[in-house]
Amino acid sequence: MIAAAVLMTVAAAILSWQVDTSLRAEISSQRHTITQLQGRVSALENKSISQADWSSVAARVEPSVAKIEAGDATGSGWVVHSDASGSELVTNFHVITGAWSAGDVSVDVRQEDRTLKGTIVRVDSNDDLAVIHVSERLPALATASVRPKLGTPVMAIGSPLGLDGTVTLGVVSGFRSLDGSDYVQFSAPISPGNSGGPVIDSRGEVVAVASAKLVGTGVEALSLAIPVQVACLSLVRCAPI
Repeated sequence: MIAAAVLMTVAAAILSWQVDTSLRAEISSQRHTITQLQGRVSALENKSISQADWSSVAARVEPSVAKIEAGDATGSGWVVHSDASGSELVTNFHVITGAWSAGDVSVDVRQEDRTLKGTIVRVDSNDDLAVIHVSERLPALATASVRPKLGTPVMAIGSPLGLDGTVTLGVVSGFRSLDGSDYVQFSAPISPGNSGGPVIDSRGEVVAVASAKLVGTGVEALSLAIPVQVACLSLVRCAPI
């Protein structure tokens, strides 16, 4: 009887071990399958982004982007908020700093063949941002709630050298901290006049505000932008996504 009981116990232990081993193998197989599926989904998302219809994105965004003229300085701006009282546009502080320092809060906001009168209402000189108000109600752009991932395709739109409606494409190529401020580095070419313009992802959401570029012999496509969350945090009310 004792021997039979021992044999039954051993048999039960073997069966339990076999079941446990089988379950572990099944779980491992399922995890492998899930990992493969996640990789395929990620690859499909990346493919979708890289094949985005940028011409359609540009067409949707352009009505919300303007050329900013403040005295002798020219830059770009984009509509961040709009309601019955008018619209607010974000630009760089260095675009309007000459007028602001002279006590002049009036700027011209140009879109193609029309000129709107704008007023500088708020500035953040530390983060190189400014907000301009116009009485007209213009379409606002949605803003991204989180910073883009490295390698995300982006489009810069603005008025380089006064050529409004100019778009360039690139990718997010880094994140930098310079002189105490955070920047998104991207490879889309920008020129003087792009300052203050939006940097857009494939969904048409603003991820950053074009601000500067690094120049020098052999230097190419090293553009810098201020993360849009900096503006949305305290300077201006951003449009919901």
